[in-house]
Amino acid sequence: MKATWEKIDKNLVSIDVEVGAEKVAEALDQAFKKVVQKVNVPGFRKGKVPRGIFESRFGVESLYQDAIDILLPDAYSEAVKANDINPVDRPEIDVEQFGKGQVFKFKAKVTVKPEVKLGDYKGLEVAATEDNVTEEEVAAELERLQQRHAELTVIEEGEAQNGDITVIDFDGYVDGEQFEGGKSERYSLELGSNSFIPGFEDQVVGMQIGDFKDVEVTFPESYHAENLAGKAAVFKVKLHELKRKNLPALDDEFAKDVSEFDTLEEYKQDLTAKLKEQKVKAGEQAREVAVVEKAGESAEVEIPEAMIATEVDYMVRDFENRLKMQGMTLELYYQFSGQSEEVLREQMQGDAVKRVRNNLVLDAIASAEGITITEEDLTVELESLSKQYNRPAAELREIFSNNGNLVSLKEDMILRKTIKFLLENAKEVTEVA
Repeated sequence: MKATWEKIDKNLVSIDVEVGAEKVAEALDQAFKKVVQKVNVPGFRKGKVPRGIFESRFGVESLYQDAIDILLPDAYSEAVKANDINPVDRPEIDVEQFGKGQVFKFKAKVTVKPEVKLGDYKGLEVAATEDNVTEEEVAAELERLQQRHAELTVIEEGEAQNGDITVIDFDGYVDGEQFEGGKSERYSLELGSNSFIPGFEDQVVGMQIGDFKDVEVTFPESYHAENLAGKAAVFKVKLHELKRKNLPALDDEFAKDVSEFDTLEEYKQDLTAKLKEQKVKAGEQAREVAVVEKAGESAEVEIPEAMIATEVDYMVRDFENRLKMQGMTLELYYQFSGQSEEVLREQMQGDAVKRVRNNLVLDAIASAEGITITEEDLTVELESLSKQYNRPAAELREIFSNNGNLVSLKEDMILRKTIKFLLENAKEVTEVA
């Protein structure tokens, strides 16, 4: 195989590939064996039609597309690897020549990883870690725990308040007509959770058991359903049930119920220590983010749109997975938030650009500083993952190797090692309020 390439734009290259006629013949053989299983020729069983009769009846050209599909992926991958090209998108393929007894020629245009011009990345100033824990922070944590361990009491009389759990029927109308997805019965809604259209929950506050009420709202302009976006709506609401949280008293009994400590004072001391540990960890993460962003800001790089789109795709999938862990689907999220996939992707665009930029810069710094992963580093990482997942390190290595994720693991390790390098070479400063 022969492959040459040329740069036709900043991040776009064209690769000319030639595959020998003998490889074409092999691919045609494989294509025939595949296609012959599906054709019917009088006098022959499926799969038993001789090659000559097949070609005289259907033409050898009928095998070309299957043969190209067989040859192209490996030929393209080999050409990319041989020329040390780093594609970041699917290629645009133009078949220039293909035929029996001929050399297979094709041209591939593909967006490649951009070049990074590094700026200053040593001696960057980052804020020192803050680990002081205030009484207010401990009180806030205790209140959060009170909310978690609160008991729900059924309210027979009285008005709905923010924080109450309501069970409601609702039926939505726009211009006097019901709309799809706007009706539900005995739906549990926590007032103040902001999970419904803006203004809906506020109007349920004050309702009593058995009350009917017309709740008037306006759908956001960015609502995912175009026929509802920006429209005024009326929801006919009936309140069936009302439950209210009763917070437990903050005393020694509470400490015994939620921890292994006998007194509230002991529990507060333990909470303070844990909050301090969390602050230190959060501070380290903040320092990592800061030093990476500063290194990224000082670099020059033109990011291909394909890389940004790929990162947004990843972020949407990750967001969807996190929603599923909370028992919600992406479709329900769009319905309740009034957003659409287009709006969500637009919101993620800025973070996606920053992520791609920072990763490119970190990769360039790793190359400039010769930061690599040794076999010893990999062994330590696998041992750490072994403890985390309670599986033998050798088994994890085999799994990563078999599913092709060992390379990704090493790349992630290099990024973390590079961030550590940046922090070791940074200047720690104390922020002044």
